[in-house]
Amino acid sequence: QAQLAESGGGLVQVGDSLTLSCAASGRTFSRDNMVMGWFRQAPGKEREFVAAIRWSASATYYTDSVRGRFAISKNNAENMMYLQMNSLKSEDTAVYYCAAGPGPVVSDTRGYNYWGQGTQVTVSS
Repeated sequence: QAQLAESGGGLVQVGDSLTLSCAASGRTFSRDNMVMGWFRQAPGKEREFVAAIRWSASATYYTDSVRGRFAISKNNAENMMYLQMNSLKSEDTAVYYCAAGPGPVVSDTRGYNYWGQGTQVTVSS
């Protein structure tokens, strides 16, 4: 059974940087050409797409609000995915989830069938 585990969340100040990690286990996602994504959910809001990357390719995808500030990356050999978050804003405060699935629409939660438990990111002003 595949499992995903996020880490790296915390409390930071506006303008700070933070890197989230997602450890995948139980299957070889690169072999299956899965899409790996980051989503976030703020209190009282729906879960929203943040960024995605394909295990077998280098193409990356971002929602407009984080493009240029966040960077998604992966390490196929270690089955790890990362989200480097720079110039954090208070509106980035949310629980961040990593996810894996066949897609094909990378921004649609229905394309992901594996989810981590989430890690809290709080950006304080």
